[in-house]
Amino acid sequence: MTEETTPAQGAGNAVGAGAVRPAQSAPSRPLPPGLDLLWGRRGRGQRGPKPGLSVDAIVAAAIRLADAEGLEAVSMARVAEQLGFTTMSLYRHVSSKEELLQLMWNGSAQGAEGIVLTGDDWRSRLRMWATIQREMMDRHPWITQMPMAAPPMAPNSLTFVERGLEAMDGSGLADADKLRVIGLISSYALSEARMAYDAARAAKQAQAAAAAGEPQPAWTWEGLVREVADEQTYPRLHRLAWTGSIGDDPSGWDPQEEFRFGLDRILDGVEALIRTTEP
Repeated sequence: MTEETTPAQGAGNAVGAGAVRPAQSAPSRPLPPGLDLLWGRRGRGQRGPKPGLSVDAIVAAAIRLADAEGLEAVSMARVAEQLGFTTMSLYRHVSSKEELLQLMWNGSAQGAEGIVLTGDDWRSRLRMWATIQREMMDRHPWITQMPMAAPPMAPNSLTFVERGLEAMDGSGLADADKLRVIGLISSYALSEARMAYDAARAAKQAQAAAAAGEPQPAWTWEGLVREVADEQTYPRLHRLAWTGSIGDDPSGWDPQEEFRFGLDRILDGVEALIRTTEP
């Protein structure tokens, strides 16, 4: 275990990936809980921190737990157990589970500052940016289950948005339109990753049921269409399902191939938007 750090210092390592910077001037309003920790605007609390424990260690343990068992497995008690501390010890560093989730989201994007987007034009760079985002969600699929009342505002999240805006340098788009494109691609990536994660969980549950002597069919959308869409009632769906254009039963479409197809169509739309702004 590394030497004890203060909450603000801990947020600048594995959690903040070096993105925490002191405020240039005194903030007029306090940041919401969690963000104040990530942005280095929270001082040491009244109670001293537990020796041998840090924000970084807590967040890393929570991410490992979520990667292995899903977001529903994450609780302050389970994380404390993983680290060999009492639950109350964690509260000296992280005030609530909601705050822990914010720290986990930021931690999942660790390394955002080191991203280098390559390509000869905005489209290839933005395509790489979107692909990196989807790969990050595939590494940490619990992200798709995170509550999101507002766009993520943690340091690593904003750094990743900055890289996306940078990818569109020279495109001719207005800054506000660049931000809209970032939001559109991010929403699309999140939706596709969520469906892939839910399908994988359903398949895993079916396998577990089969192993326990309770066999259940691991239905895919494609398999269900082939099962229920008769030719007379659903002639177009029936033709689509049985011509092989959606893959060989039962695998159906490949999630990554479908993601790339949709991403390219979005980029086609961005390209058309750029043409309308050209003199």
